[in-house]
Amino acid sequence: MKQLVLNNKHVSLGAKMVPFAGFNMPVQYEGVNAEHDTVRNGLGIFDVSHMGEFLVTGEGALDLIQAVTSNDASKLSDGKIQYSCLPNDKGGIVDDLLVYRVSDVEYMLVVNASNIEKDWDWINKHNTFGANMRNISDDYCLFAIQGPKAKDALQTLTKVNLEGMAYYTFAIDQFAGVEDVIISATGYTGAGGFEIYVFNNDAEKVWDAIMKAGAEYNIKPIGLAARDTLRLEMGYCLYGNDINDTTSPIEAGLSWITKFSKSFVNSSALKNQKEKGVSKKLVGFELIDKGIPRHDYEIVNAEGKNIGIVTSGTMSPTLKKSIGMGYVSTELSSLNSEIYIKVRDKNLKAKVVALPFLSSAVK
Repeated sequence: MKQLVLNNKHVSLGAKMVPFAGFNMPVQYEGVNAEHDTVRNGLGIFDVSHMGEFLVTGEGALDLIQAVTSNDASKLSDGKIQYSCLPNDKGGIVDDLLVYRVSDVEYMLVVNASNIEKDWDWINKHNTFGANMRNISDDYCLFAIQGPKAKDALQTLTKVNLEGMAYYTFAIDQFAGVEDVIISATGYTGAGGFEIYVFNNDAEKVWDAIMKAGAEYNIKPIGLAARDTLRLEMGYCLYGNDINDTTSPIEAGLSWITKFSKSFVNSSALKNQKEKGVSKKLVGFELIDKGIPRHDYEIVNAEGKNIGIVTSGTMSPTLKKSIGMGYVSTELSSLNSEIYIKVRDKNLKAKVVALPFLSSAVK
């Protein structure tokens, strides 16, 4: 079990630590609902240093990224970020990821912690372009400072104009007196904020500076459990739940990051799938009957016939409703379709709703 660089700090802050993706991670501090509300309405900080980072450089860097990712990275300019996925050759997804363009010959890929080794092997397997690759995952800590107060709190720590940073852009500059920090206008909460990549040796100094700068905004540390409820309210996919090696980006509603203006792994099959349609789709739903949907619960139609499976579900702390996502047969995927969630042998009525569940997201 790997330890975060700031493991002892989280323990001292009262975190409940659990194994996750091979790391000992803080799942919660004061409680999921309280932490969720802190981020939605104020300011929270997550230690998500378990995430993986690959540096791809050289003349063949873009060609490699274009070959293995579904989105069109040629549209990126310096300082821009793109959400994408790594399709496999069987119609599924190796992983979803972020692509950062530092320059035309330098990119950073940010991947899920549980898939670091798998992604590294997959990308290397397709590196026939002479691109240089470095796995820098163990060199960096990553802090996500999320919430509507994030810009105000962090602006005191850098000369970079945070108010002027567009969503999905980044800068490499001084932050909290530390050089070469990656300041990224991204997040997994829909509450607004930034993600800060910092070398391990500077991690504690930067964390402490963020906590000090955020004190007047009542900043609090936030765990993985609230991160999950926050992302679900936004309808953001979680790898291993909503997408995996067997779900295609077309089925998962990720056509918007699947660009057929170029050739990439399995692109012809995915293009055919998009043109001819799919038999199942990932949808959002809310329960009408009382209950809470959970991962792997069965979804049935009015006659009790299986039509799919719940991939993510919770009681939304913001909406005070039971919400979830799951794959259902295409004929029952349209808005307001009546579906049922099988909970302990009871079929609870639900309806398909638009994503995101929370329409007032901050970017």
